[in-house]
Amino acid sequence: MLENALIEQVERFLLELGQGFAFVGRQYALLVGDDDFFIDLLFFHIPTKRYVVVKLKRSVFTPEAAGKLNFYVNVVDDQLRTEHEAATIGLLLCRTRSDVVVRYALSGVATPMAVAGYTLADLPRDAQSALPVERLLLDVVAAAVDHDASGEE
Repeated sequence: MLENALIEQVERFLLELGQGFAFVGRQYALLVGDDDFFIDLLFFHIPTKRYVVVKLKRSVFTPEAAGKLNFYVNVVDDQLRTEHEAATIGLLLCRTRSDVVVRYALSGVATPMAVAGYTLADLPRDAQSALPVERLLLDVVAAAVDHDASGEE
């Protein structure tokens, strides 16, 4: 399944190459009201003392995906983050994106979020240091998609 291959590749990458990342969970459960929600990947970046929410999307970027990531980041800030930790950031990894659609989707959103690195330069410097290099992330996503397409498990 693509999700499993993609998650395994991203987990391996962030655990081996991402400096200062602590793995918190995969399909990390959040209870909001009476509803359960699941974050694809949740990390804690030790040097900047902040959570990093990673949402994986195998298709083209949609504004709805940004809204969902914003929701997850806000819940993590409210339910997990302590007063001694920096604001949570969100990272949406998608197969493709339209820069114009991303710009409109994130315009006016106060939550620090990046879509496959498109908005990395717009994040505060301390938030930028909590994210791995975009090219490496995109290579991991491409490898996972290729692996899934080949039918290998």
